Order: sequence, then C-alpha cells, then structure tokens
Amino acid sequence: MNIDDLNWKILKCLQANARETFADIGRKVGLTAPAVAERIKKMEDLGIIEGYITKVSHAKTGHHLKAIITLRAFMGKLKPFLEMVKTYKEVVNCYRITGNENIVMEVVLKDQFHLERFIDKLIQYGETRTHIILSNVVSSAPIGKNTF
Repeated sequence: MNIDDLNWKILKCLQANARETFADIGRKVGLTAPAVAERIKKMEDLGIIEGYITKVSHAKTGHHLKAIITLRAFMGKLKPFLEMVKTYKEVVNCYRITGNENIVMEVVLKDQFHLERFIDKLIQYGETRTHIILSNVVSSAPIGKNTF
C-alpha cells in the first residue's frame, strides 16, 4: 500500500495520541470520522499499524533501575538464550544484532541487587556488558513521511 499524505497525517495523530477519537483526527486532517476509521482499519489490516500500547513508568512501579545489557553469546549458547530470554520478566525489549555482541536488551530492575542476580542468570550464556540508563533523551519518536 502506498501511504498517501492523508494517511501520514492520521499516523502522526495516532503516534501523538493513540486514544484520540476518529472525529478529532478527522477535524485535523479534513475527513469524516467514518473515513478516518476506514483508513485506520485498512492500515491495521495491512500491518502498517501494528498495535497500540500503554506506556508505564518503570520508576513509579518500583523498578528504580533501567539498563541496557549486551550479550556476546558463547559458542552454542545463542539458540538456548533466544528461547530463555522470552521468559525473563526484567526484559522489556530484546534485539538480535550484528557486530561483536549478539544481543541488546533493555531491562527494568528494582535495584542494583536485582541487577546482580539478573546478570548471574545471563553469564551462563555469554559475556555481558551493562549500561545504566540515567535519563531518556528520545523515546518512541514518531515516524513520518519525511523522516529520512
């Protein structure tokens, strides 16, 4: 599907506020609410819109430590790790990457003791590097027509 200018405007609205009503979006982009709903449904069906999420504050839920952990898997340990990582509740995002490390994980933890226990679980699969996140500079930036 070719994403036309109206669909890009709708996507911009949804990325700013996924709970905005079809009528409000319609007023912003110059369409009726049913026309907006139809376009959104089509973009959902085509997989352009993958879903809607609720952003939760890790700090306000008692997870006072957020970190990026990379893993360089030992020989023969990558496949078992890829299955096991899905069970770790601390992992909010996990990416398989190119380069010296195989894995990048974003994790939320209660404190440094929780971090230590979590790393102890990981070291059977490979070498880890941990980067403590101090603040969030850019988060879920919207994708737009002229982004690149």
